[in-house]
Amino acid sequence: MTIAIIGAGAIGSVVAAYLHKAGINIVLVGTPEQVEAVSQTGLHAKGVRGEETLKIKILPKLDQHYDWVIFTTKTQDLEGAYQHNSQYLEECVVLTTQNGIQADNILSSHFDRNKMYSSIVMFGATYTTPGEVVLNFEGDWIIGKPFGPVDQQAHQLAEMLNKAFPTVVAPNISGMKWLKLFVNFNNCIPALIGKSMQETFADMDFCKLSVLLLKEGVDIVTRARVELVSLPKFPRERIYGLASMPLEQAAGIMNKTLTSLSKEPLYGSILQSIMRQRPSEIDFINGEVVHLAAQMRQEAPLNRRVIDLVHQVERNGTYLNPQDVKKEFDLN
Repeated sequence: MTIAIIGAGAIGSVVAAYLHKAGINIVLVGTPEQVEAVSQTGLHAKGVRGEETLKIKILPKLDQHYDWVIFTTKTQDLEGAYQHNSQYLEECVVLTTQNGIQADNILSSHFDRNKMYSSIVMFGATYTTPGEVVLNFEGDWIIGKPFGPVDQQAHQLAEMLNKAFPTVVAPNISGMKWLKLFVNFNNCIPALIGKSMQETFADMDFCKLSVLLLKEGVDIVTRARVELVSLPKFPRERIYGLASMPLEQAAGIMNKTLTSLSKEPLYGSILQSIMRQRPSEIDFINGEVVHLAAQMRQEAPLNRRVIDLVHQVERNGTYLNPQDVKKEFDLN
């Protein structure tokens, strides 16, 4: 079985490194600077599994048909990644890995829905420079079918991926993606001030902001009757519980959880894009709640404001002063 991984950022590089190490036949597709770095010096991976450099095949675009194609770009880059590689995508089976809930819908216009599989990545990774990646913490790789019942091919894929990552087959991947969206909901705050998750959430005011954004988001999806489905090691009650408990108590839990995620500095997915001077996925995370609210003729003002501020940072290339962010949300 041959596998192509399109996207050599944090998740794509980690997946490529450890699938390759497990003896699986993979090729990584990246940008010209990523191709140059990995071709010359190999893919350098470090973190919770130690530190090593792996010689991996990397290309600027697909060169042939592959059995499986794993898309590991950000959601906003999916269409471009498809167009760039479309010559050799007709016969493949597809696996998406993106945060948010829109990746499968975006690619469904190009692929037979019966050949599409979706996944949720629960391990954490940081892209440092082209050819270098950190696996910050371990976690499951949850896979399923977004447009139909789980089939035998899903179990075969899970068996293969399990050689590198603990893999779980899920019957309701779409409901789980809504829950995972809230797991990623606080990525927006480090992106505003340009600091790691650990530094950001050592500040209790930012823990409170994280809880306020979450409370607003959970209220919207509850009103919309969207069902959150528990992840294998993350029950939905954690999110509902945080959203319902007093602010100070919930902020304390956020502080304890988010400052102990990783020994290495962990930069959220949104900040990692900004650090690379790329558009972030904010519209596909917090933006989903704002969009859902608008469909019901309601508002999500806190999440709307944080989205606007993240886009401001993207445009200006300058992070905000933490005190100014606190003033924006009346946290002083």
